Amino acid sequence: MVAEYNNNKPYIIPHTSIRTSRVLSECDLYMPQYNNDPHMKCVKEIFDRQTSRRLEEFEEHKMEKSLTEKVEKGCLRCGCGLGGVAAGVGIFGAIAVNELKKTALLDAAQKGIKAGISKAIFGLENAFRLEKLDGVPLQKIITEQNFKDVNILGQLIQNEYNRLSDLSLIDESSIFSLYEQTFSGKSEMIIKSIAGNAKTAAMNAGAEANRVTEIEIAAVETTSTDLYFAIAYSVIAILIIVLIMVIIYLILRYRRKKKLNKKLQYTKLLNQ
Repeated sequence: MVAEYNNNKPYIIPHTSIRTSRVLSECDLYMPQYNNDPHMKCVKEIFDRQTSRRLEEFEEHKMEKSLTEKVEKGCLRCGCGLGGVAAGVGIFGAIAVNELKKTALLDAAQKGIKAGISKAIFGLENAFRLEKLDGVPLQKIITEQNFKDVNILGQLIQNEYNRLSDLSLIDESSIFSLYEQTFSGKSEMIIKSIAGNAKTAAMNAGAEANRVTEIEIAAVETTSTDLYFAIAYSVIAILIIVLIMVIIYLILRYRRKKKLNKKLQYTKLLNQ
C-alpha cells in the first residue's frame, strides 16, 4: 500500500488547476460607458477645442514675438545705418562742396582775367587805333601778366611809335600823326600823352577784371551756400528718420519687456 501511493512513481502526473478570471480592468470596464456617454463626449470635445486653441495662441504668440523682435532689430539696424549715412553725407558732402568751391573760385579768377585782357585790347585799339604792334596782333601780346600793367602797356605803345617814326611810316590818319600835330613834334609831350592813354586802358582793364571776378565769386558763394544748405537739410532729415527709428525701437523693446515681466510675475504666482 505504501508503495502504491508513493509520489516518486514516474507514472503519476501532477495536476495544475486552471482558473478562468472574469474580472475586468477599470479602463475596460468603463470604456464603453465613456464612449457612449454624451456628457463625456462633450467634455472631450471641449478639451480638444481648448487644447487646439491654446496651441494656436501659442503659435500666434511665437509669431508675434518673432515679428516684434524682427521689427526691433530692423529699426535698430536702420537707425545705425542711417546714422552712418548722415555722418558720411555731412563729412564727405562738405569736403566735396569745398573742393568744388575752390575749383569754381579759380574759374572765376580766370574769367576775370579774360575779361580784363579783352578790355585792355579794346582800350588800346580805341585809344591808339592799333590792332597790331610790330606786325603782331594785340591778342598775342596782351597776356594775363601784363594786361593791367601801366608801365608795360605804355612801353609797348611807345616802342611802336618809335619804330614807326624811325621808319617814317606814320600815316597822316593815324593817332600818332595827330599827336605830332597837336604837340608840334615835341617828343616829351607825345610820350606823356601815350603813357596817359595806356594808363587809362590798363586801369579800365584791371577794373573790369575785378568786376567780373567779384560777380563770379558771388555766384560761386551763392551756389556753395545752397549746396551747404542742401547737405544740412539732408543730414537733418536723415537724423529725424534715425530718431524715429530709435523711438520705435525703444517703444517696442519697452512693450516686450513689460509683457515679459508680467509673464514672470504670473509664473511666480503660479509657483507659489
